[in-house]
Amino acid sequence: MKDNYDVIIIGAGISGLTNSALLSKFGYSCCVVEKEPVIGGYLQGFKRGEFVFDTSIHWLNQCGENGLVTKIFKLIGTDYPKTVSMPNIHRFKNSETNYLLTNNPNLLKEQLINDFPNEKKGIIKFFKVAHKIGKTSLEFKNLSRTTESMSLFEKIKHGLKILKTIIPMIPYALYDGDEAVTKGLNKFFKDKKLHNLFASENDLLSCLFPIAWAYINDYQMPITGGGQTYPKWLQYVTKYFENDIILKSTVTKILSENNTVKGLEYLKNGETHKIYAKYIISTIDSETLYENLIPKTKLSQKIIENLKKATLYYSGATISIAINCPAKEIGIGDELTSITLSKIKRNEHYTGNPLKSAISIISPSERDVTLAPKNKGTINIYIPADISYNNYWQTDRDENNNFVRGEKYKKHKEEFAKILIKRVENELKTDITSHIIFYDVSTPITYLRYTGNKNGTIMGARPGKKNMQLKVAHYKTPVKNLFLSGHWAELGGGVPIAVQSAINSSLLVVQQDNNKLFSILKKYIDDEINLETVSKSKLLKNYNNSWQITSNKSFV
Repeated sequence: MKDNYDVIIIGAGISGLTNSALLSKFGYSCCVVEKEPVIGGYLQGFKRGEFVFDTSIHWLNQCGENGLVTKIFKLIGTDYPKTVSMPNIHRFKNSETNYLLTNNPNLLKEQLINDFPNEKKGIIKFFKVAHKIGKTSLEFKNLSRTTESMSLFEKIKHGLKILKTIIPMIPYALYDGDEAVTKGLNKFFKDKKLHNLFASENDLLSCLFPIAWAYINDYQMPITGGGQTYPKWLQYVTKYFENDIILKSTVTKILSENNTVKGLEYLKNGETHKIYAKYIISTIDSETLYENLIPKTKLSQKIIENLKKATLYYSGATISIAINCPAKEIGIGDELTSITLSKIKRNEHYTGNPLKSAISIISPSERDVTLAPKNKGTINIYIPADISYNNYWQTDRDENNNFVRGEKYKKHKEEFAKILIKRVENELKTDITSHIIFYDVSTPITYLRYTGNKNGTIMGARPGKKNMQLKVAHYKTPVKNLFLSGHWAELGGGVPIAVQSAINSSLLVVQQDNNKLFSILKKYIDDEINLETVSKSKLLKNYNNSWQITSNKSFV
């Protein structure tokens, strides 16, 4: 450990670790401070005996050879974890329908036309619109640079490119909410059974995008080892450049002087420590940062007010199950299966009520056999959930208003799991219970405890008009040289957003004191030059791409 670094990064999730690996490659000394005893954030998963649970990934986007994530990872090294394309993507299941979306979406289109011949014209139009949206969305990876790093001319040029790209989506973007989605779907087809394929979607674009991504083959699965391979690789690169990752360390204060970052204080094993840096990148909940860690200003107070009004993604509840046979033997394949109810309002699919919420079922071990012992398997049953459901999942509060997970909470989790498992068994006409070796239940309280994200939200602030007007997503803060990253710097979520925010926050650091490198990097992000040109500039440090050889080495 050193006392002084160029950059301190708060949070060792996928975004913070991408920051540390990128900045290490750019020649900066870095330190990552993480409150948990393990790295990875939502991608960390967990292990019980010989079973490894990859709990966070339903699928990956932008991680193929031509995706944004791959484009950024190639700046770091060629030994980045590779993905494979998903042939079977998404099964839509309810009491009336059972359809599978594959990487050939025309098969689904033809099946729907066959089953709903009276809606043929609308079905063709729906898939045609989705195909067009898919093709234009390919341009987003070259439009990922934040405007906060741009000149006025660049902003105008960027805005025109964005407008050209989103034009196919504009006619469908305003259909948001229960009645609006129904109205939007009616523009294509009116049969309620067809509508029910998208019973849990809260906006029309969310109905179109799964098919759009299928058309451009933008569904991927992690290679051997699951989603945890990403943080392990990024950790390895960070350590290769002799930079530091401090675990079990909670940041308690951002140190500043003359409204400029100076360093931070963190608590580890009951002791307070200080480290200093020219720059700090925060990937933690923005509201926590502004309310608790930095000095209050009029501007920061306004930001806090806006953050409190922001629309966030839901949290979730997950049952991670170890079974005594491969999942395919009980009818669960490698695709994501969604189970929805068709006679409830759309927002009722997101409460956490096990009798109503939309269910996602995945078998990670069907995708990667190394995640379970031979002839055994894993199943994840997930529902979106609100942290306030059933009196905050039957928790109590201590004198500091923190959640206390007592006997009522444990009992509630058991009852919740039994109801949800039985519902899945009934819908899929299968038997899970008799094959269970053990299972583990996580709730929004769990996600809040491990991440610190407000209400246990999984992906920060949702895209949409309201959050754009509130300007809740931003990189620069009122404190000079303090930048945001992760799901709080960009609207949206998932690995692509986390990696996009990491390159942008790293770019803002470089912009401060290395004009030559900044010029090269921004041209690469904007797709004006290729990786070979970046390499020839000799402005990045050399890395020997050795992770694949020593991938089992641990630095924790």
